Amino acid sequence: MIGYDLFQDDDEREIRQAWLTLYRETLPHAARQKLDWPVEADHCFARLLLDNAVGQYWRDVIKPPAWRHTPLPVLQRAIDLGDAILTGDADIWALNDASLVMRGKAPKGKSARNPRRRKNPYR
Repeated sequence: MIGYDLFQDDDEREIRQAWLTLYRETLPHAARQKLDWPVEADHCFARLLLDNAVGQYWRDVIKPPAWRHTPLPVLQRAIDLGDAILTGDADIWALNDASLVMRGKAPKGKSARNPRRRKNPYR
């Protein structure tokens, strides 16, 4: 695996591999099965998990590439959030909105995704 010879500790190597597998493969695959998720691309999962794990835009506190430089406790929090999304114990819409807000962007929310509002005929 790319760059894993940098890590002497097997536990560290295992956590970093779990992170890569989760955001690059597992979550995007699950998103293709769940039509109501707000993100599908691997980099979007990395964004929302890392932003929520650190409580701000991750690049403000972690030097890229994140898989190499994220402290293990933060990476484990991100993995735990991803696992909670998969089990339905975390609201992916809320996590995505929180990440967008941390970046100064407007939240999308479920209602923003499918705005089928009927016009009031009496207005």
